[in-house]
Amino acid sequence: MTRPVTLFTGQWADLPFEEVCRLAGEWGYDGLEIACWGDHLDPWRWDDDAYVQDRLGILERHGLKVWTISNHLKGQAVCDDPIDERHRDILSDRVWGDGDAEGVRQRAAEELKNTARLAARLGVKTVTGFTGSSIWKYVAMFPPASEEMIAAGYRDFADRWNPIIDVFEEVGVRFALEVHPSEIAYDYWTAKATLEAIGHRPGFGINFDPSHFMWQQLDPVAFVLDFADHILHVHVKESVTNLDGRNGVLGSHLPWANPRRGWTFVSTGHGAVPWERLFRALNAIGYDGPTSVEWEDAGMDRLQGAPEALAFVRTLNAITPPDAAFDAAFATR
Repeated sequence: MTRPVTLFTGQWADLPFEEVCRLAGEWGYDGLEIACWGDHLDPWRWDDDAYVQDRLGILERHGLKVWTISNHLKGQAVCDDPIDERHRDILSDRVWGDGDAEGVRQRAAEELKNTARLAARLGVKTVTGFTGSSIWKYVAMFPPASEEMIAAGYRDFADRWNPIIDVFEEVGVRFALEVHPSEIAYDYWTAKATLEAIGHRPGFGINFDPSHFMWQQLDPVAFVLDFADHILHVHVKESVTNLDGRNGVLGSHLPWANPRRGWTFVSTGHGAVPWERLFRALNAIGYDGPTSVEWEDAGMDRLQGAPEALAFVRTLNAITPPDAAFDAAFATR
């Protein structure tokens, strides 16, 4: 199936936007999933006509398009509790302000609304990102968290995100939550609970990234098939487990490239993403949106890895959709 292959710029925000566009264009990417940090996109300038045209002009000069933009970092702060120095490291001065936790959450929510407005100005229909979670801190289940504490977390999510989704739906844009540890939805059942908490609103769906499923020992193919109606965007990122009796799946507070971690983002190994099965599943559900490369392998030069990843994803996208495969086989009989 022909799908655009894009490069997520979140891991490239240390470079100027023009430079990232130059690299991606030279490598042959179809477009970018543009991050709203670094100098790549500023949601607070959504109503600045000259700024919007400047961003579109840079893309056009390098032969690139944009189907999706991302605001993972500010989305994380909408529901998180606590808000602490980790957030100071990922938030802009405008959102952080004086660091008062509730003020940070409110300003982050306003930036998400502006992100929807900017997406509409760019002709983009999907924003990917995180939501944060007030109950992720209870994931270890000890001391035990009551059912009411968990239910309160989903109510908090709904209370904070429904007004944001109102703006998304007003401007014709959808928010795609990346199901991911530390979010309100991090696995199969929490994804169901999240969608139920907001009444399956059309303006809210899923950014599917299989890498976060593998180290949790979840089946990404089953997830795609069961959540077919909610998958709005797809990340292509590998992760593998490295469990040898000493290394644990929680990562031991070690950095990505440390060999003592129980899982990491690399391209080969035990527990790798079943890519062919997964892309056949995407064909089966009729997903024809972007397949976005998110480069996070800290042990490999990204300038080497990003063009190799592009070639790999193009091969996956060439897998024949089920109906076409059946028709071709039938025609030869």
